[in-house]
Amino acid sequence: MNTDPLEAWSTPLAAPLEPPFPFTFRDVEVLTLVYRTTPEAVRRLIPAPLVPISDSVLIHIYNMNDVDYLGRYGECNVMLGTELPGKISGGFSPFLFLNSDGGLAQGRGIHGQPKKWGNPRVEFRGDLIVGILERNGIDVVTGTMGYKHQRGDLADLKRDTFDFAVNLNFKLLRHIDGQPAVRQITSRALTDVKVHECWRGRCSVELRPNVLAPIYELPVIDTADAYFWRAEFTLIPGTVAHDYLVPA
Repeated sequence: MNTDPLEAWSTPLAAPLEPPFPFTFRDVEVLTLVYRTTPEAVRRLIPAPLVPISDSVLIHIYNMNDVDYLGRYGECNVMLGTELPGKISGGFSPFLFLNSDGGLAQGRGIHGQPKKWGNPRVEFRGDLIVGILERNGIDVVTGTMGYKHQRGDLADLKRDTFDFAVNLNFKLLRHIDGQPAVRQITSRALTDVKVHECWRGRCSVELRPNVLAPIYELPVIDTADAYFWRAEFTLIPGTVAHDYLVPA
């Protein structure tokens, strides 16, 4: 236990909440729902200077079964294809939900991910894979996919949509007096990625309104193939792609 305030990674000093880098996710089950929305809906949710590069929406629903420090929990990451012109492109997260207090704090405080509390889960119901995001007793996302109908490759998903392995986020932290302390576009990628299996197939996506989890603001125009995959990977430090507080 490190209670030196100049060396501490997280608080409380006697029982830190957030894990330091690196930490590894093992036996991760992911249902990635894919659909097209309107270009106007994408633009509304992307902060400048990022620009949209796709009208595809990816909703990753994870069973995080074995994570260093954090244990077992569920997570849901909504991603839009974006680019910081001349610098980097990837998947911007306008919404992100999970049911781990340590994961929520780490994601918001370090990466700037817009993490809020919710209850995501992937279930196996006979010959159907079902992904659900529940918040406030409302299933705001329900997605389905047939159980392992066709072998897939995540390279095809990246080719058809965008490079979701690069996650872009808008990080905002304030001083105690309310003045901005951090205002950035951050970028992070995973390392030591091992995909143990990958399947693809037709999917359905149902969105239900909840003003505190407004994924319904990205309406479903047309669904594409979903992917179900199992993997392990390690989270390492990211980079600052754009700093709003530094003069150009």
